[in-house]
Order: sequence, then C-alpha cells, then structure tokens
Amino acid sequence: MASAKALRFGQSLKELRIHLCQKSTASQGVREFIENYYVGVKQSNPKFPILIRECSGVQPKVYARYEFGKEHSLPLSNMTKDQVLDALKTLSQRS
Repeated sequence: MASAKALRFGQSLKELRIHLCQKSTASQGVREFIENYYVGVKQSNPKFPILIRECSGVQPKVYARYEFGKEHSLPLSNMTKDQVLDALKTLSQRS
C-alpha cells in the first residue's frame, strides 16, 4: 500500500484542485482517497492548498497549478484510492 505521509509537494506546485461526484461509481476511488489518505497528505503539507470540489454528475479529475499560472490535469475516473495517490505523486513531480 502506498504511503500518503511520504507525499511531499515541491516548490513549483502551488495548488491542487480535486473535482468529484458525491454518488457516482466513477468517483468512488476519489472518495476513498479522501477518507483514507487526505489527512496524511495534509499533515505532510500543512500549508499547501488542496481544494476539494464536489458537484453532482461531474467526472473526477485533479488539477495542479504550478508557478507562472501553468496547469496540468489528470482524469481520475474509475481509479482506486492508491491510483489516485499515484496520480497526485505524478503531478507533484511535474514542473
């Protein structure tokens, strides 16, 4: 199992936004990620802004904002909680 405590965000990453649906099966892994890993990620990055946006019927996706307003996103549909954590790791290593 992946460790949420090991996830530290670099200096170039400025913000994460996670969009998910409260009920859809496509967002199930994102909801489980929030329940199981969010606290560990937040404890590792206490001042880092992680925004969680719930909207009925939306496809789950994570957006990463970097220096100079640059953004990248990854779809999170039908992922497990560990795959969602891996997606965040991937975005944290980009610049």
